[in-house]
Amino acid sequence: MTGKDFSGPVPEIRVPTPQPLIQPEAFSAETEAAAVELVRKKPKKRKSQLDDGAVVVGDADSFVPFPPSKSIVRTLAASSFGRDIPQIQISSRHPNKVHNILKNTIPQDRLLPPVSLDITKPETLPLAFRNANVVISLVGVLNGSPKAFEEIQLKGAENVAQAAKGAGAKLIHFSAIGADPQSEIMYAKTKGLAEHSILQICPDATIIRPSLVFGPEDDFFNPVYVEDLARAVEIIARDDPDVRKLVQGCIMEAGGPEIFTFKQLMELVLMHNKRYRPIISLPYAVGLLQGAVLEKLPTNLFTVTRDQVKQLSSDNVINPSSLPGVISFKDLLERYSGPLTSVHDVLPTYL
Repeated sequence: MTGKDFSGPVPEIRVPTPQPLIQPEAFSAETEAAAVELVRKKPKKRKSQLDDGAVVVGDADSFVPFPPSKSIVRTLAASSFGRDIPQIQISSRHPNKVHNILKNTIPQDRLLPPVSLDITKPETLPLAFRNANVVISLVGVLNGSPKAFEEIQLKGAENVAQAAKGAGAKLIHFSAIGADPQSEIMYAKTKGLAEHSILQICPDATIIRPSLVFGPEDDFFNPVYVEDLARAVEIIARDDPDVRKLVQGCIMEAGGPEIFTFKQLMELVLMHNKRYRPIISLPYAVGLLQGAVLEKLPTNLFTVTRDQVKQLSSDNVINPSSLPGVISFKDLLERYSGPLTSVHDVLPTYL
């Protein structure tokens, strides 16, 4: 397999008061969703969106095909813009899990207490987004009913966009390669519809469409590295006029430097694990039958749905385009950070 965009007397610099953990009313399991990432701002004018505000990152570990939230938090926390310190806040239905993992690796003056919210309940968002400079939305689900896809990936994403607009914040929204409002697959359809709505609500938003993401904290392998996505988010979040002009209102498909078939990916995993296993290709019809059975069972590591099988029939690769409103992930990183990371450089470090 996916990070949006940040004379007179000497100003008084104050440390913002940490917000307590806010628990909204009980949430329905069906509507659980990933949330967002924010950069908090002070009333005073700053040189960078990350200078001395707070960044809120939504935890999407259980709901999207990659968990970039930890990498995004670490990358933003390590950013240095002037003398101010970026402060990070994690928000989701259950933000404590990711917060507890990161609180021992990020300085205390950069990680604020988590704030709970539910993207399907818009009334829970304004408090979490208050004074935000940047909102990074990781809204998404892999499995669920058509109603769940619509409530989370479409209406939930719209709620986040409306709240970001209300807070005067820059929105960076994570979508997916293959997003298509005309698709018969609810995952791709609701992703595509959400993109259209988001750009209507926030015309200066930046949308990132990642392929499947690989990294040491992931269960999926595809040639776009999670740390490359985090670097892209950090770049887009900068309050840099050149960056802002480049990314606002744009869609960016995020993929790595190589393209593999699914079989080649499995062979790479086995090679780096120094193991041999036979790889057997199943006919499409058998895959659909398998999905019809497995999608009715409780979600687990082996869950496969019919929609996911249908998605495998289409290439999951970036579509290079010079059309207006489309920017290059590769060019953005190479211009402001460095080259893309190869699967071959990373897999041996954690398999």
